[in-house]
Amino acid sequence: MNPSIHITGPSTAFIPAPNNAGKPITVIGNEAIRETFDDQTLSQIQNCKASPGVTEVVLNPDAHVGYGAPIGCVMASPTHIYPGPVGVDIKCSMSLLQLDIPDDEIADKRIRRALIEAICERTPTGAGKGTRSVKKGRSIDAELGKKAVTQGASQEVCEALGIPPEWADRCEDSVHFGHDGCVSTLEERLDKMLHSGYHSRFLGKAQQLGSYGGGNHFGECEKVTVKKTPAAQRAAEVFGLKNGKIAFLSHCGSRGLGNDLAQRQFKALEAHFEKWNIPYPAGDKKLVYAPLGTPEGNAYLADMALGANFATVNHLLINQLVLEAFQEVLPGCKGELVYFISHNIAREEIVNGIPQWVHRKGATRAFPGGHHALKDTPFSETGHPILLPGNPRDGSVVMAALPGAEKSCYSVNHGAGRTLGRKAAKRALDQNAVDTELDNYDILSNCRQYPIDEAPDAYKDFKEVLDSVEEAELAHQVAHLAARFVIKDASKADD
Repeated sequence: MNPSIHITGPSTAFIPAPNNAGKPITVIGNEAIRETFDDQTLSQIQNCKASPGVTEVVLNPDAHVGYGAPIGCVMASPTHIYPGPVGVDIKCSMSLLQLDIPDDEIADKRIRRALIEAICERTPTGAGKGTRSVKKGRSIDAELGKKAVTQGASQEVCEALGIPPEWADRCEDSVHFGHDGCVSTLEERLDKMLHSGYHSRFLGKAQQLGSYGGGNHFGECEKVTVKKTPAAQRAAEVFGLKNGKIAFLSHCGSRGLGNDLAQRQFKALEAHFEKWNIPYPAGDKKLVYAPLGTPEGNAYLADMALGANFATVNHLLINQLVLEAFQEVLPGCKGELVYFISHNIAREEIVNGIPQWVHRKGATRAFPGGHHALKDTPFSETGHPILLPGNPRDGSVVMAALPGAEKSCYSVNHGAGRTLGRKAAKRALDQNAVDTELDNYDILSNCRQYPIDEAPDAYKDFKEVLDSVEEAELAHQVAHLAARFVIKDASKADD
């Protein structure tokens, strides 16, 4: 283990801040997980802590090397906004649709194959793919695309796309605004962007609404098993989880639009740093920043909001299209959104008694019952749902936060986290073994061969990740999700 990590409990530790300046970096992870943190990950997290205006930094169990900041980290600042610790796939997120179908109704492989085909006819996979590439997707024009990215999941946008408007109430954030809290700020920002050469690309990006993309993004049909503890049973009832029935878990983000917005921001801020000869934190261009309240800070917040609104509508539309696919194969099927929650976003929250921008990059918000932000929501007593994907073989989980999450800026990891890079996975893993293992678990896929760089063994041990979260008293398990089939693509990931 790296000697800079000081253990404070079974799954908690800290790393001193560079030059011992300020609060140490919080580390969440048991011994097995701490061994997965390589030197570059530890160097990146220390660079984050030494960056201007940063008060809090957390390294989560799923942490691994990212652009500038590790994927699987949390960073808070009351004075600065950082694109790198948000990521290039703005508001990459998880959502869960609970269906009223008992698991045994899809035991027959022929039914699952029909469901896979019906979903793929509506929700395209693959980098660059949009509604034009499938037979039963939604028709998106430029005007509807503009409304989606400026209004988020408004009633007007939901009705135009056939999304139940009440699903907006099951979103962590159903809409994002500009720095001044106004939609008009986003409309002006988008209009400027369109008139400065982006107009020809915008329609194609807008038509990616209702699509997964490639890489680590997926849709997964799950069997729900609610834990038998009283706390889990109560939370499951509030969340709308149904034991023994089927749910559908989705992972995707803001697709090509979010990537374009993020890359434009990196270029703009790098140009600003070069013009004014501002030193990059640790010499890393991917840790560019903007002070809050400046024109540069306001521009980033507007672009992040545009991408975040796209991601929100994208997820809600995917869930509606998936529901329609199930209804085609299994007439009379009903479904309700459990929750939609981001893991690549910056949000203004109260940290240590003051408003701060909490950057979560590959990290998930975790507000427990009693948290002031959940007042007057269905989750005020239980905490909101936390959707943590693992892998098809080992399953995924729904969790709820505990008061101990305060130590991690009310955040947990966003999944298992990679342990093998994509090229390393292709070298180290055997394709036949990967496909045979999933077949032995009776897990179907839309892929002829499951993407080897997305195989379960390319990721950290999910049990060790979950043990770390529970031993650190950040959250408790509400339900286990066992994969029945997977919608995936082998293209390059958006994030």
